[in-house]
Amino acid sequence: MSSSSAAKNAIVRGNKMIANVCVVNAGRLDFDGKLNLHSLSQALGLSKSSGGGGEDTHNLNENKNINTLTAHQDSSPSPDVVAERSEGHNCIVTKEIEIDIDLLPTSVKLICEAGTGFNNIDIEKAKKRGIRVTNVPEYSTEAMSHLVITSILNSSASMIKQQKMLERNERAHFTNFSGLPHFELEGKKVGLIGGNGTIGKRVCELAKAFRMKPYVYSRSAKAKTELYDVYQSLEELLSESDFVSVHCPLNDATRGMLDYEKLSLMKPTSYLINTARGAICNEEDLIQILKEKKIAGACLDVQTKEPPDEDSLLWNPGNVFDDNVTLTPHIGWKRVETRQRLIDSVAERIKEFVDGEDILNV
Repeated sequence: MSSSSAAKNAIVRGNKMIANVCVVNAGRLDFDGKLNLHSLSQALGLSKSSGGGGEDTHNLNENKNINTLTAHQDSSPSPDVVAERSEGHNCIVTKEIEIDIDLLPTSVKLICEAGTGFNNIDIEKAKKRGIRVTNVPEYSTEAMSHLVITSILNSSASMIKQQKMLERNERAHFTNFSGLPHFELEGKKVGLIGGNGTIGKRVCELAKAFRMKPYVYSRSAKAKTELYDVYQSLEELLSESDFVSVHCPLNDATRGMLDYEKLSLMKPTSYLINTARGAICNEEDLIQILKEKKIAGACLDVQTKEPPDEDSLLWNPGNVFDDNVTLTPHIGWKRVETRQRLIDSVAERIKEFVDGEDILNV
């Protein structure tokens, strides 16, 4: 949808759109109070800014400018609460929460997803209602790629496994190191599923610095490049790679794509790394694969439900996986610099909205 067509249902003063912006779950972005929201204020021509924290709502307008900015400091409001908070706002900023398009008030003309993935938003319904949806696809390239490489490095030297042994006062590996994976990375193959985007390409660059061999399987990667070679099928990637790293989006085609049959193709010495979306893996099948030790381990920064249910075996109760699973709470995007870059990029989208410019539509 073009900016001009959306503007028909929005208030315009002069050549600029009047923007009433609501950050519906700022607490998920600024959970430590370390971010500077000044760029959001600047985008709206407001004179005050907030770094987060404090009361649930911050209205940053001094009645000198008709634009407004409201930020709610909790992290996971329900769709009903999101709809309630959206009343009177034509632009809402969200971060990885469920949005019910049917519940949103008619005032909403733009949803800015503060992140890369937008599987939480029904894009088709939004289009039918004349609501544009935009995202920020490249803010976390460095942080995410570094996490993938960190997982590879830790796995190759059994770093996490050794620390967990020490926590149980197990010290045998100080005198007998046999049985623990410990190998160099040169010549090892890292296979990236859907790795032809900015994060995947950066992972390939970093992997090559360790003299690893990066391979990609993606509909958009058909031929070998200077960065990576290609696999012609997912099955080939799974069976040949020493590390399998997931980089594809979550959609109807990829949900549960890595099931028991597919995961069984992996080598018993290989590792699965998922920093994309948890539901791309069939979680119950992955648990079974790990219990049967069909792969060497898994590093999971994302899970189907975050955090997993209390009774989920992903928590490794009783060390059922022999220390071969590493869980992290979706930290890939949470570095301070990464989140500040995200806020500043969201501000750019809002300024485009205010100025009536074309906005990146998902």
